Amino acid sequence: MDAEPCTKVQAPRTLGPPLRHLLPALGSQGLLGRCRQLPRGGGSLGAAMAPSHLSVREMREDEKPLVLEMLKAGVKDTENRVALHALTRPPALLLLAAASSGLRFVLASFALALLLPVFLAVAAVKLGLRARWGSLPPPGGLGGPWVAVRGSGDVCGVLALAPGATSGDGARVTRLSVSRWHRRRGVGRRLLAFAEARARAWAGGMGEPRARLVVPVAVAAWGAVGLLEGCGYQAEGGWGCMGYTLVREFSKDL
Repeated sequence: MDAEPCTKVQAPRTLGPPLRHLLPALGSQGLLGRCRQLPRGGGSLGAAMAPSHLSVREMREDEKPLVLEMLKAGVKDTENRVALHALTRPPALLLLAAASSGLRFVLASFALALLLPVFLAVAAVKLGLRARWGSLPPPGGLGGPWVAVRGSGDVCGVLALAPGATSGDGARVTRLSVSRWHRRRGVGRRLLAFAEARARAWAGGMGEPRARLVVPVAVAAWGAVGLLEGCGYQAEGGWGCMGYTLVREFSKDL
């Protein structure tokens, strides 16, 4: 079988008008040039996409509603973990079982007698956390509250401090929350550094024997625990119910 002769096809020597206009856009000053200027590697790319300047200042009165919503959102992210941890401890399970057994003789529905104690216990835990962390404290001896603000003016975090109960206890963080849209961007670390500087200055002005900062953290808040341990904080105790810790306290000598 004879092969058919190949026909040589010549490429056009000139580019049509569309291609002549397209190549400059793809040249060194166009799209290709911009692609060459992109940094290589994850770290360099993160630096190229670095957020705008972050500063900490005192909260303004018109920012109070926004800060309250931020605190409430932060508590909602925590309260479910705390409630689950608290109600799955053996003493709590025994109390819930006893309450359900007692209600079984009063209520006609077995399901209602079983679920009502659990619902009331979860509601009590959530209301307690919201009352403790979901509102703004009054201004104390350390001033504040303070907010973290991006260069564009976006409020992305809130911080409040209070003196310790006795002399030598140092300062305590009473509120520390970051907007969910700005987490893992260094806002919490920036607020923590500001709190340390404020506690150090307050201790020096008050003649305290040492500068110290205490930060309470709810159980199962692994992100906050990792941040504090990475900054040199150590767990020293906490508080809870029925012998089980619900909130751990981390401290650091400044």
